[in-house]
Amino acid sequence: MSSPVAPIRQEPDARRRTASVTLANATVVLPDRVMHGAVHIEDGLIAEITEGDAVPAGALDCAGSYVMPGLVELHTDNLERHLKPRPGVHWPRNAAVIAHDGEIAGAGITTVFDAIRAGTLQTPFESHESLRYAREVADQIARLLDRGALRADHLLHVRAEICSQSVLEELDEFAQDPLLRIVSVMDHTPGQRQFANENSYRAYYQGKHGLSASEMDEFVLYTKALSAQCGAAHEAGVVERAKAAGAVLASHDDTNEEHVAASLGIGVGFAEFPTTLVAARAYYAAQVPVMMGAPNILRGGSHSGNVAAEALAREGLLDILSSDYVPSALLMGAMKLATILDDLPAAVATVTKTPARAAGLTDVPVVVGGQRGDVLRVAMVDELPVPTGVWSTGRRVG
Repeated sequence: MSSPVAPIRQEPDARRRTASVTLANATVVLPDRVMHGAVHIEDGLIAEITEGDAVPAGALDCAGSYVMPGLVELHTDNLERHLKPRPGVHWPRNAAVIAHDGEIAGAGITTVFDAIRAGTLQTPFESHESLRYAREVADQIARLLDRGALRADHLLHVRAEICSQSVLEELDEFAQDPLLRIVSVMDHTPGQRQFANENSYRAYYQGKHGLSASEMDEFVLYTKALSAQCGAAHEAGVVERAKAAGAVLASHDDTNEEHVAASLGIGVGFAEFPTTLVAARAYYAAQVPVMMGAPNILRGGSHSGNVAAEALAREGLLDILSSDYVPSALLMGAMKLATILDDLPAAVATVTKTPARAAGLTDVPVVVGGQRGDVLRVAMVDELPVPTGVWSTGRRVG
């Protein structure tokens, strides 16, 4: 493995900057309050914030709509949806990345950690997990970034599936990748964690992969045997490689105090989608940030029957939101969370500065002088937050 990579981004290059932009007559979401005023961006950075409703010459009149920091997404499966839009359909890698990037930027996300799976599950039945794609897609992301073809900032979150044959081999391919910033330890063995209820696992995967009842029986037996054979060794290998690469470790779907203790033992930086209040409370006690899915907030509960994100929020246990599988859910979830908490700055922090800090970024997106000029303008349309302008280091990208 390579030497650890410092978890900071490069300075915005000249191609991504504009001379200046001013968003005036706006409802500005600051870290600790909301005010009416203007945000001026110069040379890719926030240069000045002023109070009042004045609209200087050349400024964009926001007519009272919100101006807030650009959103940070730590875990989105959206790229995979573009890579395989239908069962058996494998879309060109570069086209999938560009389409995903456009959707991300349009949703107000200026920094995205693309969650790509390492660990191919070879079973008698073809499934999405049997498609090995991580290194090739990461190369396409890097190439498109280098050419200035992407609107958002893209970094990598490798989802390391320990219930697979090739997870360590695939993770080794990222040993010297400077975009790798997060590695999550994932275990989707049936009958535990997210799918502690095996019937829920069967319903989800049988529908996802189009398996018959007998094929599903064989799939369950196969994955359980594979996990028993190599799960522990794979987890240890994933942790070793992530630490050597300087990546932040994340847990996934912890259910009980034993899971949390094990995750704390390997040094996780944040917890993804704990499935119970017990697990979330244990992370709170350990001062480890907890991330939940924005779709969970919007739907009023988990699609897998696990703990509701709103329940965590009301106990002060929710630190980070992720769009998970719907990019537009990130902003919508934050605005709904603002209503739940009666605190817009605190809700916005769950999709901006808190995820950025959890991922080790030093240029945290906040509307503060001297910070990156990553901002978005948001209008409320029938109580729905709609991004009507997105700027990344001062360059309009949506």
